[in-house]
Amino acid sequence: MTHANSITSPQFQTLLDQCVHCGLCLPACPTYSVLHTEMDSPRGRIQLMQAAADGRIATDGPFAEHIELCLGCRACETACPSGVQYGLLFETARTAIVDNRPATTLERASRWLALRQMLPHRQRLRLLARMMRLYQAIGLSRLVRKLNFLPPSLRAMEALLPPLSTRFPAYQQPAPALGEKRGTVAFLVGCVQDAFLTEVNAATVRVLQHNGYEVHFPKLQTCCGAAALHIGEATLARDLARQNVDAFSAIEYTAIINNAGGCGATLKEYAHLLADEPDYAAKAQAFVDNLQDINQFLADHLHKPPQGTLNLRVTYVDSCHLRHGQKVVRQPRQLLKLIPGLTLVELQQPDMCCGSAGVYNIMQPATAEQVLDAKMADVAGTTADVVVTTNTGCHMQLLRGVREKGLKAEVLHVVELLDRSYQAGE
Repeated sequence: MTHANSITSPQFQTLLDQCVHCGLCLPACPTYSVLHTEMDSPRGRIQLMQAAADGRIATDGPFAEHIELCLGCRACETACPSGVQYGLLFETARTAIVDNRPATTLERASRWLALRQMLPHRQRLRLLARMMRLYQAIGLSRLVRKLNFLPPSLRAMEALLPPLSTRFPAYQQPAPALGEKRGTVAFLVGCVQDAFLTEVNAATVRVLQHNGYEVHFPKLQTCCGAAALHIGEATLARDLARQNVDAFSAIEYTAIINNAGGCGATLKEYAHLLADEPDYAAKAQAFVDNLQDINQFLADHLHKPPQGTLNLRVTYVDSCHLRHGQKVVRQPRQLLKLIPGLTLVELQQPDMCCGSAGVYNIMQPATAEQVLDAKMADVAGTTADVVVTTNTGCHMQLLRGVREKGLKAEVLHVVELLDRSYQAGE
């Protein structure tokens, strides 16, 4: 990726110049499809970026409004015939908004709490999950949803709470390979997924073990930095990137495994994030070169195919950052089709966002809800027993959508279905 660290840099202008304003990105854009305004399309936002880069408009007001309404799903990148790196343009524009807009006391406090005091600290998130598990167990969750008195952002956060388990893995000792040992992998356990979707991580480890891999959990690993980047906190994202690069560079692994599409897209940008740092540029590139999404890795290293029959009708909902950012599209479907008895039914618009997009569904709840409604209508048309995804935010968003639309379907990660098949085959 071309490096661009400000909207006034020559590199940013080079990226802007790639866009020929053809408009082929418009049908792929979720916000354009629900808002129908040019400034809420990739082409319109690039025109705003050009105006800001030229000094014709400020980075507040309409510029900030339309840039912040972007989901950052990068579907436009897949649709673009000119190879526009919209994700990098968007990231730079969002950072410019944060750098040039004075934050309120409440914004500073909430960012400090979430980004610095919670997400990088696994045990604090687990404590929060335990508290939320109690909140669900005593019925407060049902009461709060029934009374509907929370302000929009808090209501959106509360609605995303999945059914919680507090059976957290210790991650202290390596998990041994089962059967013939094929290699040693390191696993990024994540932050929100570890605390709020812990069964996904447990299933990931078991599937890797079944296929002959010893799984390590480097102790110094932390949050990937995706949430920080999503709201323009690039400095914090770089701090977290350095910590993760250091954590995974001590031992040479067969691969570094990540199981969340959005996190993986950020992790694969570490070489870009740290490109200007002599002490980290080469190490960051080595980290990225060894990093693989779990679907990507298993598609090439499934030494033990699943044997247990699962008579299920399944639809797969792509994570935007896995599909458009990491270009991992075929592999999850390939893995699902290997499960005996499983019928895979494709969505009408598999490349359209669900409205999660990092923290978008909390920051822009009204637009996110319109995007989710369109996705759930597509899901409902499949009459699937299981809705499968591969990203933490999507998983929680789809759980909410299934509940609110009254669909009788489970929401699971690809590895959870593989894990069930292994267990059924034993």
